[in-house]
Amino acid sequence: MRIILRLSAILALFALTPAFAQGTPQQREACEGDANRVCEAYIPDAVAIERCLRANAGSISAACKAELGLASAGGKKRKR
Repeated sequence: MRIILRLSAILALFALTPAFAQGTPQQREACEGDANRVCEAYIPDAVAIERCLRANAGSISAACKAELGLASAGGKKRKR
C-alpha cells in the first residue's frame, strides 16, 4: 500500500498544474526529491508545493533553491 501511495505521489508530481507543469525539466529534476521529502502532504497542489519549498528553504537542496531563485541565506529571492 505504501508503495502505491509513493508511486501515486511521484506520478502526481509530474501531472501538476501551474508551477511544476509549466516548469522546465531542470526545475522538476532539481526539486522533485525535495518536494517528496519536505512537502509530500501538499502533493498534487503545485502552488502549495512551491509555497512549502520556499517556506522550508533551509531544508531543500542547493539545486532546488537555485531553480526557485532563492538566495542561499534566509530563503529570500535574489535581486535580478
